Amino acid sequence: MTESFSTLPLRINADRMSASFIHLASIGATGDGGVSRVTFSEEHLAARKWLQTEIENAGFEFRMDGAGNHSAFLDCGIKDAPTLLFGSHLDSVPNGGRFDGALGVMAALEVLRTVRENRISLRLNLEAIDFTDEEGTHASLLGSSALAGNLHPEDLKNPYSGRENFKAGLMRAGLSEENMLRASRSKESIAGYLELHIEQGKRLERAGINIGIVSAIVGYGSYRLSFIGRADHAGSTSMEDRLDAGQGAGAFILAVREIVMRDFPNCVANVGKIEFAPGASNIVPARADLLLEFRSPDEDQLLKLDIALMKLANDKAEQFGLKLLAEPLGKHLPNLMSADIQKTFRSSCDTLGLSSTVLASGAIHDAQSLVDVCPIGMIFVPSVDGASHAPREFTKWDDCVHGANVLLQTVLSLAA
Repeated sequence: MTESFSTLPLRINADRMSASFIHLASIGATGDGGVSRVTFSEEHLAARKWLQTEIENAGFEFRMDGAGNHSAFLDCGIKDAPTLLFGSHLDSVPNGGRFDGALGVMAALEVLRTVRENRISLRLNLEAIDFTDEEGTHASLLGSSALAGNLHPEDLKNPYSGRENFKAGLMRAGLSEENMLRASRSKESIAGYLELHIEQGKRLERAGINIGIVSAIVGYGSYRLSFIGRADHAGSTSMEDRLDAGQGAGAFILAVREIVMRDFPNCVANVGKIEFAPGASNIVPARADLLLEFRSPDEDQLLKLDIALMKLANDKAEQFGLKLLAEPLGKHLPNLMSADIQKTFRSSCDTLGLSSTVLASGAIHDAQSLVDVCPIGMIFVPSVDGASHAPREFTKWDDCVHGANVLLQTVLSLAA
């Protein structure tokens, strides 16, 4: 080791990180400032291939596990030393933004580059990781759940995308369900996990604060709901004689907003997809399938919200003379961040002269998959106008650099 890093105002190379980020944003670019890199799509696989090349060209060991998680590994040289993980994900929602997930991966890679070029000796291995399918195209938090040992065969039986789409995606990526289920790591091998992410909200921007130190990640539940009625001629069947699955589903969606705003003010719920069958303008819908998701930072409130929404769905089905099928798609309880890591983040902000505040995350992240495996910590940087999961998603580059520097200082403190 050269000098002690604690005497140096060590920073990442902002221009180098910018070049990497800009190139990544061109892969799957939608032409309106966003990206579309849905998990296992050609664009997603191209981004991961580019990342592998970047890792290898930088002189790091490239690793890919059975779940398809990609990472750059820097060995500390100490036998059986545990590994400090940090990173995020390269996949996106359809027509999403270029910062979500990608910033965390690029910052993690830049931290590794900075540590290596400054020849800093540490007691922990460092690993910058890109997790598979954080966005839940196929299964929510797929790669991080697999690494944590929380992925089970039943989780893969009913993927959001459908079995055939999921199997085709695995084939394109050169993966298998069997290897995914064997991708877990031991608790002893992981010292902790850190993640830098955009806030995806307006709190930091409104307050004029540089860094948000995450205290907890909300829990969530999701269902596939099917309202089942009867197909009839849309012109000759009177309104009172219809068993209209679309009407029942629509009434449910509107009532969800009312009940959450009235009875669960700290929670949210969303219906992001709905499909009608047979799906013609002149046929009364016989079936309406929708995807419901709800979130809460409090475990007790999450359970109560779950019960309330399922009762509401049954009530609306009964009101319109419909049958209801409810298929649970997943549930994650709220997760608390490590108090020690929060303290280290705060110290890093102070060292860098950056303002910080503590807040909860309303979005889910890979960090929560590892809560029972190792200490976890997250930081947010401001999102302009709170936009995310859309092409207008934007974070000022100075804020991106601030976040990367806080990540660097925290890695150095935890791994020293």
